Amino acid sequence: MSDYHALLETKVRRATSTGRNISPEDINPILFPFQRDLTAWAVQKGRAAIFADTGLGKTLMQIEWARLMDEPTLIIAPLSVARQTVREAKNKLGLDIQYARSQTESNGGITITNYEMIDKFDPRQFGAVVLDESSILKSLAGKTKRKLITMFHQTPYRLCCTATPAPNDYIELGNHVEFLGICTQAEMLAMFFINANKEHTYHIGGKQFRRKGSNKGGQEWRLKNHAENAFFDWLASWAVALVKPSDLGYSDNGFDLPPLRIHTHYISSNYAPPGQLFFTGIKGIGDASKIRALTVKDRVDKLAEIVNGDDSQWVIWCGLNKESSLATQALQGAIQAAGKDDAEYKAKTFEKFQDGEHQILVTKPRIGGFGMNFQNAHKMAFLGLNYSWEQYYQCIRREWRYLQECPVDVHIIMSDVEAKIYGDIQRKDAMAKRLRSSLVAKMRECRNGGYKSMSEQQYHHGNVIKQGHGWKAIRGDSCEVLTELDDESIDLSVYSPPFADLYTYTDTERDLGNSRNWEEFFAHYAYIIRETLRVTKTGRITAVHTSDIPAMDQKDGYIGSRDFPGAVIKAYEQEGWIFKGRAFVQKNPQAQAIRTHAQALLFVQLNKDSIKSRPALVDQILIFAKPGDNTIPVTPVQNGEMDNDLWVLWANGIWTDISESDTLQYSHARDSGDEKHICPLQLATIERCIKLWSNPGEVVLSPFMGIGSEGYQAIKFGRQFVGIELKDSYFAESVKNLQAAVAQFSGPDLFGWANLTV
Repeated sequence: MSDYHALLETKVRRATSTGRNISPEDINPILFPFQRDLTAWAVQKGRAAIFADTGLGKTLMQIEWARLMDEPTLIIAPLSVARQTVREAKNKLGLDIQYARSQTESNGGITITNYEMIDKFDPRQFGAVVLDESSILKSLAGKTKRKLITMFHQTPYRLCCTATPAPNDYIELGNHVEFLGICTQAEMLAMFFINANKEHTYHIGGKQFRRKGSNKGGQEWRLKNHAENAFFDWLASWAVALVKPSDLGYSDNGFDLPPLRIHTHYISSNYAPPGQLFFTGIKGIGDASKIRALTVKDRVDKLAEIVNGDDSQWVIWCGLNKESSLATQALQGAIQAAGKDDAEYKAKTFEKFQDGEHQILVTKPRIGGFGMNFQNAHKMAFLGLNYSWEQYYQCIRREWRYLQECPVDVHIIMSDVEAKIYGDIQRKDAMAKRLRSSLVAKMRECRNGGYKSMSEQQYHHGNVIKQGHGWKAIRGDSCEVLTELDDESIDLSVYSPPFADLYTYTDTERDLGNSRNWEEFFAHYAYIIRETLRVTKTGRITAVHTSDIPAMDQKDGYIGSRDFPGAVIKAYEQEGWIFKGRAFVQKNPQAQAIRTHAQALLFVQLNKDSIKSRPALVDQILIFAKPGDNTIPVTPVQNGEMDNDLWVLWANGIWTDISESDTLQYSHARDSGDEKHICPLQLATIERCIKLWSNPGEVVLSPFMGIGSEGYQAIKFGRQFVGIELKDSYFAESVKNLQAAVAQFSGPDLFGWANLTV
């Protein structure tokens, strides 16, 4: 099975390394040990992300990475951060970095520019690129963000550096994987996430139902329950996250944050919206902006009262132009860096503030809130807040940084009616801290190999075998268990294979459904098709339940259907089976619409545009035979299991009389982490396969036993059964169902069931 185990390794989702190995001695000794190791790791990866909290030295690490890659490198930084990077490179590392506004100013070594200037550069001239403060990708205009991804998609080496991203902001992670060339954002979402939009109501046949869907015009995503381990394992293969050095096992000596003191000041406003007697709460961002504009004078007066007369350096964060102008006028010794100022003026203003030439800096979060080091100061004030937790957090971290020697005082000045905004920020901050800690811990665990070994141990160490009167159930991997069955020991196999649908029921690579595409799925499936052929008696049948699969825009790039039965037929024929035909099992379109939420089946779609409507997806039973002549005829009429009239009904090829609800009860087998309900095959469908293509006493196989439906029917109709199931909860439920079938249907031991040897 070495080739099978090699296949399983290819199914592990990890980014490959494309960089170069270096010696620790090659890295500048001024870097702390954790910084040196992270830099060496990023150089070895070639394309990587360093999610390190503010003050942990991302600037030094990215500069050393650029030097060690030994390629013409372009560093792209937020406005005004570039000049700061040039200074740090010169003063701390002794390196000359060229600040350039266009390609003609680049010197062929390490060049740094601003995001606003990327149009003036030729990406073909660079072998490496760094995105400094790469979280800015999500706040850039979609056109600029897409341009960055497109410009550098062929650049061999790429590095993203930012503070630990918001752990629940998966679109931000998607931006990073696309830029780095790990995969597309759509592929990431399809692999690990599920649409988690809020529920809303819809109607079918005059009845009201609730379904998941967006009521905000956008889409919300959450990790699939069974994908959590695999996701963090994959994430750790191209990114590293840390809030402090000890997150990676290093000493925190020198990286202790000073006290952070938050002071809130609420200004009484007596605000009442036009046409209302009193204030009833902020109604959206527009309402918040109006209130902020109306209360600006009183807030500036309070700011002046706090700041004037204090000899400390201050940063004043404003959101409105009027706030910035009035604050600059009201504060003694204040200088402003505004949006209208050119990049050179902003950079020099920040440098003069850092050098202590100015006491008070007035600016906006989007101008100076990302990447700048203002730890020369330890006091700041927010002249109001918006709803962005990230801006709030980033602005505070400009001063509240590692190596800051003083307590940091943050004053928040708001009108009383804006208190809810600060409350929302506090809730977001608490959630972000919890989730960020979880992200760091999970990445640390899987970086140490925990996730992979946990997943493998669950399914890799031996099989569990249960057997009873005429049946044997094996919990294990069908690809391996089937190799242990004797040649030509099976008379009939009936089963429904899992469709390629990642992390729906388990997290193991041994799960056939956990395949990222059809090529991987059918490469895995081939082992089962091949082994089933070997264990099946010459001339005998395997019956495979399939159906077309909906194609989804996020996963497949279009909306439609995929011919899964056709692909299964091709796969079986390639392994030597003979395709004999198929039977169609009619499905109720309204029941399917309710269960699957398929827009193409809804009345509303029919009335809106029937071009996008389609028939229900019907089940198909594909019938294959092992080449050669059957030596023991199957005689259902002589066995008393069929007559000519029944044969006419079954030979129709379209089975219209099978109830969709005619299944074993399956709710007890569902794990809390399962994303979908198990869909057991209808008992009447199994009955027809068993009676048509096997005799009483013969052995029926299911390599995907599920909850034991095929075994239940095999025992009911006097056959023996062998089933294999990977998932623990399904296996346990199948054993109960097989025992129940024996208790209900088993008669005298006419066929030596107690001696079942397969």
